[in-house]
Amino acid sequence: MPGVARRRSDHPIITLTTDFGLRDPYVAQMKAVILGVAPGATIVDLTHELAPHDIVEAALALDASAGFFPSGTIHVAVVDPGVGTTRRALGVLCETCVLIGPDNGVFTPFLSRRGARAFELAAERYRLPAVSRTFHGRDVFAPAAAHVARGVPLARFGGRVADPVTLPWPSARRRGATVVGAVIHVDRFGNLVTSIGASDVAHLGEDLALRIRGRVVPVVGTYGDLDRGSAGALLGSSGRLEVAVREGRGADLLRAQRGTPVAVTSRPSSRTAR
Repeated sequence: MPGVARRRSDHPIITLTTDFGLRDPYVAQMKAVILGVAPGATIVDLTHELAPHDIVEAALALDASAGFFPSGTIHVAVVDPGVGTTRRALGVLCETCVLIGPDNGVFTPFLSRRGARAFELAAERYRLPAVSRTFHGRDVFAPAAAHVARGVPLARFGGRVADPVTLPWPSARRRGATVVGAVIHVDRFGNLVTSIGASDVAHLGEDLALRIRGRVVPVVGTYGDLDRGSAGALLGSSGRLEVAVREGRGADLLRAQRGTPVAVTSRPSSRTAR
């Protein structure tokens, strides 16, 4: 429903996604600012363990998670290597959520969706009185999210942004009878999440194989379908194919990382190997 993200909620939800870690007090300071403005807010830590400065990883985390939150949720993302420069502060209004953070591409997967509109967070009244040039998460983005939670429309923060920064976004493509893509994320288990989704390979049937670094592995239903220490691919919880090693690390065994090419084909049983 268009506009649902603009409704004020008596119990607003604000998520935080950062590369800050939890050793330092940065996350707690952001929460303190939010609660000072919107004491009724529920704050959810999406993750604070992103690789430092990894904007793509932050965008992927948001893309994988935002759809599970109630309509109207406010997502704050602070992976901000350009903090203190001329890069803009951005608010994005989507049909089901609001996004707050730097204009550096972190909201790429949302900006092309129907009805998405971006605004510059320029109004000083919705910032802290003193804004550090090194911590806009606390001084700009946290108060902005809190004011949105209290019902302030993004249009009051500043003008429309017609050219928000976007990143080259990983996708899958057909090449004859093959679907090709790439590793886009390595999770903490060493699983290799790819840019290939279930819909990308639906036309190939159910008996599939994935090729990575010269090795062909079967596409299975779950980790338990593999022998211990064996590699395979499966549809993960993010809706993307991922390469895993049962009770091991796919990234280590296959010597793969973000950007490693992958290809999926129908599996010729006589040629498939683990």
